[in-house]
Amino acid sequence: MPASGVSAAALAARLSALGLLTRVEEHPRHTSVEAEVTEPLPADLWREVLQVVAEADRFGLLATSLNGRTLWAVVRETVPTTGDVGGPGPQR
Repeated sequence: MPASGVSAAALAARLSALGLLTRVEEHPRHTSVEAEVTEPLPADLWREVLQVVAEADRFGLLATSLNGRTLWAVVRETVPTTGDVGGPGPQR
């Protein structure tokens, strides 16, 4: 498993410990973690969740009326180049 996979698996385990159902996917240049947020989370739990995903290279929350809310995080396999060192980008 690549280093990004190990880091992503650790993030997923921590999110699971907070009660979220997670899935991890390996990609050629990164590993992603997704967690379904099916119920409203108390503010203190959101703070803990955000502390976990803040350790990823990118993270966000996708909210739709059809699928509910999906929290996502990405751990890159390689160190970003100087042109790609910004913070979280636009949500997709």
